[in-house]
Amino acid sequence: MDRNVKNALSLGLMCIFSYLGCYMARSVLSVVATDMRASTSFTVEDIGVFSTAFMIVYACGQLVNGRLGDLFRAKWLVGGGLFFAGVFNFLMPFSSSVILTTVIYAVSGFFQSMIYSPLMRVVAENTLPKYASRCSLGFSVASFLGTPVATLLAAFFNWKYAFFGAGIFMMFLGFVCFVFFTYFEKKGVIVYKEKVKGEKQKTDVVLLIKRGIIIQTIVAILTGIVRTSVVFWIPTYLVEYLNFSADGAGVVVSFATIMKSMSPYFGVLLIYERFFKRRSNSSTAFMFLIGMVGFLGMYFFPNPVINIVFMTVALLLSGCASSMVFSVYCPSLYDTGMVSTATGFLDACSYLGAALANFLFANAITSIGWKNLILVWSALMLVGLITFAFAKKNKTA
Repeated sequence: MDRNVKNALSLGLMCIFSYLGCYMARSVLSVVATDMRASTSFTVEDIGVFSTAFMIVYACGQLVNGRLGDLFRAKWLVGGGLFFAGVFNFLMPFSSSVILTTVIYAVSGFFQSMIYSPLMRVVAENTLPKYASRCSLGFSVASFLGTPVATLLAAFFNWKYAFFGAGIFMMFLGFVCFVFFTYFEKKGVIVYKEKVKGEKQKTDVVLLIKRGIIIQTIVAILTGIVRTSVVFWIPTYLVEYLNFSADGAGVVVSFATIMKSMSPYFGVLLIYERFFKRRSNSSTAFMFLIGMVGFLGMYFFPNPVINIVFMTVALLLSGCASSMVFSVYCPSLYDTGMVSTATGFLDACSYLGAALANFLFANAITSIGWKNLILVWSALMLVGLITFAFAKKNKTA
């Protein structure tokens, strides 16, 4: 096997493994929310506060750790981030205070923000461009598969042991990642570009603007709201609006999420590369259009089976649009020396938008109801469609 292919496979598998643990841990709160509300004094608004605090701290951490990812070796950030995020997930069941639980969950979010951007830099700088985008698709798959893995934890254990299990698994992953990344460095699979003596590394904002980061920020925010905040409330939506049992909702969420995990390949390899011949703006506009149709289908068809089909379509296509940012655009910046910085910024925007939306959604559930909230989700897709329908081509298109 060609050395470039072997290196890409090695890094891709290690990064997927690392990121799967990260997303599994952050999905636990969503899938055990119903059990927490039934077993503790925590309300739906309290759980919304936990999630919102996590997203805000995670987003701010991405701004910091994204930049650090271009300055330091990935093994320190990824290994340490996974390990200490596991520690704070393990501590979650020990608190019955809303304030303390919020702090614990938020700190876990900061450590998790050490993982994604440095991993993206490692892939982009140590694989050929055609392999970098393929490896980046794996990140998206890992992020989507995190929820089914967390759902399995919740199916076999109560909410406390689900957090314990996630914490122990992440601590183990942190140790394993540090060892393997050290090994890859010694074998030359990972090579970091040496900085010229006396040279200061700066963030070239003008260059990033020329490379289309503004329009990618719009996609990151819109799809981040769906990927993080909408998905967070889907289990509650299934129970409260479609009248599923908690176990039934878990099964549906697992199915929808597994289908959604195909969105990177469906979006990038089929829609972007085959159907639209690598025209990124047209591809993204199409993805937003079908995503909007999916959410509107949820609004007009309350039948559980039909509703779930439209929900899956909406989540799938919004995931495709997200993949255009993180699997196509971010790796294309390998020649700028700002892969981790740009990835951290875009992911931060994604989660800040999701944090605000999550807070609003938690209150909207009781104030405007689920049906009108679905229209809000449809409107998000409409904004993306309008933006990219009239967007000018940029260098990555």
